[in-house]
Amino acid sequence: MKYSSDVEAAEAMKVAYEKIRREIGNVIIGQDEVVKRLLTAIFCQGHCLLVGVPGLAKTLLIQTIASSLDLNFNRIQFTPDLMPSDILGSETLDQNRNFKFIKGPVFANIILADEINRTPPKTQSALLEAMQEYSVTIAGAKHNLERPFFVLATQNPIEQEGTYPLPEAQLDRFMFMIQLDYPSYAEEVNIVKNTTSDNRYQVQKVISSEEIMDFQHLVRRVPVTDHVIEYAVKLVHKTRPAAGLAVKETNDYLEWGAGPRASQALILAAKCNALLSGKYSPDIEDVKAVALPVLRHRIIRNFKAEAEGISVDDIIGRLV
Repeated sequence: MKYSSDVEAAEAMKVAYEKIRREIGNVIIGQDEVVKRLLTAIFCQGHCLLVGVPGLAKTLLIQTIASSLDLNFNRIQFTPDLMPSDILGSETLDQNRNFKFIKGPVFANIILADEINRTPPKTQSALLEAMQEYSVTIAGAKHNLERPFFVLATQNPIEQEGTYPLPEAQLDRFMFMIQLDYPSYAEEVNIVKNTTSDNRYQVQKVISSEEIMDFQHLVRRVPVTDHVIEYAVKLVHKTRPAAGLAVKETNDYLEWGAGPRASQALILAAKCNALLSGKYSPDIEDVKAVALPVLRHRIIRNFKAEAEGISVDDIIGRLV
């Protein structure tokens, strides 16, 4: 869909976001902030890692978002015996003894990587090229993925037996790490009412893939003042121990800081956050609003922070 101006496109994006949010709200009760962050990542061409205990509807949330967007959706259940070819696809011999490429489930617009830390690093890394290059290479041949393309992965933070923690290189490919909390008492009462009856809401498709890609380009065109960019970069530099801008909390509690991808993600997410809030350009408050999900998986605490019970979110809060 073409718009006469970027202002008109920005207003259309805000309207579309509200429609999607209402549609998702018919199935998912609460989790408004989580929904906003997931949609922000999608409009920024980013990937998300959702972390939460079992039973918080992580999988249902992603399926509902996929249903509200006119996109192809595949779910991959990650297990210890999953192989890279089970995700990417493989070359097979056809009846004429010619090699034929059979596409794997990664060839969709939205990939739900369920319990991604249950599979060994070799299989986890199969997603790296897809997430970064939007293509996969099989038997020396490059196969482009359909756009738009998003990986939305889930992870259980409690049960660590039989899991393989994601390496920092792969964590850095995720734009956001989103933590899901327990619902409030009132929300849980509504959840039980809605999920123990025979009524099932049929999610309606709200926007098309073309509109999503239009909004992705719009986010990139949003102007940002230099002082907002400088604030974002300065915040990332503050996470790096022994660096020029490191503060006392950084040197005391951090082993490693965030890289340049964090600065890029902060600005892109701030742009989208501004648009979804009805503004045409982000300010420092927009950067602060997205700092936690952008930074929490990109910095590593040292032993002192762990011993004193200081969380990554605590440290980011102090730096912001």
